[in-house]
Amino acid sequence: MACTDEALAIIKRGVDELIPEEELVEKLKEGRPLRIKAGFDPTAPDLHLGHTVLINKLRQFQDLGHEVIFLIGDFTGMIGDPTGKSATRPPLTEQQVADNAVSYKEQVFKILDPSKTRVVFNSEWMSKMTAADMIKLAGQYTVARMLERDDFTKRYRAERAIAIHEFLYPLVQGYDSVALEADVELGGTDQKFNLLMGRILQKHYGQSPQAILTMPILEGLDGVQKMSKSLGNYVGVNDSPGEMYAKLLSMPDDLLWRYFELLSFRPLAEVEAFRKEVLAGGNPQDYKKLLAEEVITRFHDKEAAKTAHKSAGNRISLGKIPENLPTIEVSLEGQSGMPMASVLRLAGLVKNGAAARDVLGRGAVFVDGRKFEGDRMFVKGDDCIIQAGKKKIARILITA
Repeated sequence: MACTDEALAIIKRGVDELIPEEELVEKLKEGRPLRIKAGFDPTAPDLHLGHTVLINKLRQFQDLGHEVIFLIGDFTGMIGDPTGKSATRPPLTEQQVADNAVSYKEQVFKILDPSKTRVVFNSEWMSKMTAADMIKLAGQYTVARMLERDDFTKRYRAERAIAIHEFLYPLVQGYDSVALEADVELGGTDQKFNLLMGRILQKHYGQSPQAILTMPILEGLDGVQKMSKSLGNYVGVNDSPGEMYAKLLSMPDDLLWRYFELLSFRPLAEVEAFRKEVLAGGNPQDYKKLLAEEVITRFHDKEAAKTAHKSAGNRISLGKIPENLPTIEVSLEGQSGMPMASVLRLAGLVKNGAAARDVLGRGAVFVDGRKFEGDRMFVKGDDCIIQAGKKKIARILITA
């Protein structure tokens, strides 16, 4: 195993909170494989890169010689995690849980080492609990303390229903740590309350309380909202190599280093060297390609990563003009001239000014098939074909 300082530096990479650090250090000094727990309710069959932030951290623990316990919450999945919800979640059926669990395992083993991973289902111990056992467990926490949770507080104040079984969810998640005698538990920042519950219950049952690592919620490709399939700003674990490549190269430049920190296994010193090269005038697209190749290799293979750019979907080659282009009129609205960034935005070739600056900065704007350079002002009567990136191209007519 790595020395404590070296291991701690790896463990803390990208972590939002480590609670408490001194207890984890003491556990690491014991020199034994620690039991690292992470629970997943199989509420959806497909994972995206946002989910893998935590799974990547589990892999780092494995590489340090520790045992990962991948807990599939088939029992808790039938309760429905109330975290961050403004209404009671509908519970999953047993069949939905079973189907989603199979899909989960297929995807996570693209990252985790199966030989160092113990997959467990919390129904193994929770289904054996009697009604008396559940009442005893529920007696370990008060309603007042439960209502300290932000989501419960908001619902209570808004007079929205809170079902009794929702109070059981954090208790059951905490008891999972007791059943597994977990040394460390990982979860998203939104899971902090539930993770702390594990520490409380372990102390009650006479166990050494687990250390807690909370991992940040990854922003989606828009750089604003959290990664979500419903928002369309995601990269799916099961996406094709071409889809992954195209999506990752489309991210805003300032999101690149966040993705490197949370999704890449490259040393941080190497990532910092990349960042300095970009600050010195290097092209961010070159480093987006490096990240894309690493991610594609992880979920597919090296050959797929090498050829992903050839199968990046029905995107337009830079500088090549297709037939049957739409014509878009852009009005000067009384101005004598208009800069390219404004033309791109008003023509709908980019979402906003920031996106215009991004596409211009990486040299992905072409006028009549030639790379746009300089500070040209567009005037009334200009009629040209403008391409912004590999997705947007149109004939632009400048009017008064």
